[in-house]
Amino acid sequence: MRRWIAVLVTPVYIICSASPQVGKTLIARLLSEFLLLKNGTVLSFDLNLKEPSLLDYLPTVTETADVMDTYGKMQLVDRLILNDSVAKVIDLGFHAFDEFFKMCGEIDFLSEAILHHVVPIVLFMPDIDRVSARAHEMLRRLVPPQILITVHNEFVVRGELFDNMKRGRVLRFAALPVFLNAFICRLGLSFTGYLRHEKDSSSELHQWIRQNYTSFRDLELSVIPQ
Repeated sequence: MRRWIAVLVTPVYIICSASPQVGKTLIARLLSEFLLLKNGTVLSFDLNLKEPSLLDYLPTVTETADVMDTYGKMQLVDRLILNDSVAKVIDLGFHAFDEFFKMCGEIDFLSEAILHHVVPIVLFMPDIDRVSARAHEMLRRLVPPQILITVHNEFVVRGELFDNMKRGRVLRFAALPVFLNAFICRLGLSFTGYLRHEKDSSSELHQWIRQNYTSFRDLELSVIPQ
């Protein structure tokens, strides 16, 4: 009788963009809070230049990281290929986009991660410019299609995505009204805390958070071996 052995894997979510001001840190916050709620733990890495950054929003679960020198790269990679069942979230600033994926290509990071039972998931956030289109083409050559997700932030990209992006996997985030978008950018706001303490579950923000948490759950189920 054949015996099946379940192998635990650790997901690593790489949230990235080649352009600034696309809502990348917002999505990293949402995902980090979802994983913290679901699993009780998460480790996030902040690779940004500007403030406020992920470290400002979630200081208890976030560390700073750097890929602009060899030591910083080695330190980060050692943490990312560790199969410790603690989901990782990388908020990859646009200034480090090229260097990070250059490193991934040089050391074959994706294959190395899989050997250690770590599942990398790349969430690429485009703008409407050619910079985003070229960056996405580069990722398509480097990243297997099942783990390359284009994040359509409708607050930034109000029209259609580029055709090549639409042909791949897409995760959509609805645009909130301007006043709510300003509200969720406040330091100290917890999305999970809002769900727990806001009595009106029909409010637009309550439903937006729940829908995005559900999208993350569905994404995880579709990518991570169960």
